[in-house]
Amino acid sequence: MSTDSSQPLVSLQHAVKTFGPVIACADGCIDLYAGEIHALAGENGAGKSTLVKILAGLHRKDSGTFLLDGKEADFNNVAESKERGISVIYQEPTLFPDLTVAENIYIGRQPVAALGMIDHGRMRDDAQALFDRLGVDIDPSRLAQGLSIADQQIIEIAKAISLDAHVLIMDEPTAALSGREVDRLFAIARSLRDSGAAIMFISHRMEEIFDLCDRITIMRDGAYVSTRLIRDTSHAQIVKDMVGRDIDQLFPKVDCPIGEVLLDVKALSRQGVFHDISFTVRSGEIVGLAGLVGAGRSEVARAIMGIDPCDSGSVTLDGRGIRAAHPMSAIKAGLAFVPEDRRKQGLVMDLSVQRNITLTLRRQLAKMGLISSTREQESATEWAKRLQVKTASPHSPVATLSGGNQQKVVLAKWLATQPRVLIVDEPTRGIDVGTKSEVHRLLGELAKKGVGILMISSELPEVLGMADRVLVMCEGRLTGEFTRAEATAERVMTAATDHQEAVK
Repeated sequence: MSTDSSQPLVSLQHAVKTFGPVIACADGCIDLYAGEIHALAGENGAGKSTLVKILAGLHRKDSGTFLLDGKEADFNNVAESKERGISVIYQEPTLFPDLTVAENIYIGRQPVAALGMIDHGRMRDDAQALFDRLGVDIDPSRLAQGLSIADQQIIEIAKAISLDAHVLIMDEPTAALSGREVDRLFAIARSLRDSGAAIMFISHRMEEIFDLCDRITIMRDGAYVSTRLIRDTSHAQIVKDMVGRDIDQLFPKVDCPIGEVLLDVKALSRQGVFHDISFTVRSGEIVGLAGLVGAGRSEVARAIMGIDPCDSGSVTLDGRGIRAAHPMSAIKAGLAFVPEDRRKQGLVMDLSVQRNITLTLRRQLAKMGLISSTREQESATEWAKRLQVKTASPHSPVATLSGGNQQKVVLAKWLATQPRVLIVDEPTRGIDVGTKSEVHRLLGELAKKGVGILMISSELPEVLGMADRVLVMCEGRLTGEFTRAEATAERVMTAATDHQEAVK
């Protein structure tokens, strides 16, 4: 490929892609240059994934211009894209677990020795050379099974290099990585950039974009909005481009009266997981549960909801005890739970938007054992409208929705039960800044109506911005409790890393 820095390696201009009446990409535009890391940003449903799939050969554009190294390109499949030097590194790689690392890198194109036999020694040596170039320590001979997501992504990058890829697309690669793994991935990305590769980086995390990228292209509603140099822009400007308006308050906290105790958790313990957890949630109150990954926050929420058992302790709602390890008892009492992993635990991906929203209402919608399709549609339509779920049809599979809209469907499903207390675990993880603001606004409105909310979040600004009171966990114990006025980033982080009770 060309090394002329004045000409983009990839140029996609005015790309259009439709699926029946749905316009997935109305005006996709991006230029990727050698020796540059280029961010692609936008709200969920902005058209980013469709643009990536056009570049990767998964979709063919309906119209527009696609140039690769100055020559027209139009791929029929992924193989053609890879042959031309474009590789995509996804958030969750799909390696063959029963093959070795080296076999995964060279699958379908293994080096051959005499008599047509696979040359395993050369394959291992070639894979080791790739890892040496990337500066990582991965054994080419080990099975892929059991590797971390971070190591799997490195293997995919090594595979791309072995294919002589000059364009790498990293699609939300850091979502499941620890801080140290992110640092390693960024070091590799910078090394590849410095060696002349063009890298597209997709992320909802603004701090990563500003740390890693040279330029940023923003899409909105399937169309190109702007391209800016990172050094010449700001977080506020990017947000404005993404959502088409200024967001003066990302955390629209509404002050509302806090009433009587609704949820009362006393001395909840589970051996090896959490110990002696006691707290309350009041009417109209948002209680933030903060802490580092592995502190036991999600496990406490699951125990309160009755999904997981606990060894001792009690949970009461409105003064009435909830039967331990019995989710139906919790739901009937007025508890609702939005889990962290919406795709695996919150939704049935093959079912329609309508059916997912009404899953918690099956008994109410049934008459003589039969569910009224009319009542089901009316209920689903009402809640989809309330939460502004964007979908082509209520009968569309929920899997076709963007991440932010999937999260709204999960919320709709549980809000339809008219809960007294709502537990939300990482309510805005993996969704864009505009939808985050909508979710925060919704939580504020629920609190104003008297719903008690327990919000688990790893994003400290979210906790500080939304919570009336902040609880902090470290290694399965509560180590801090702060009022909204007392809570600061320093105090919360001190409690999150201290095994002892934090001082207010």
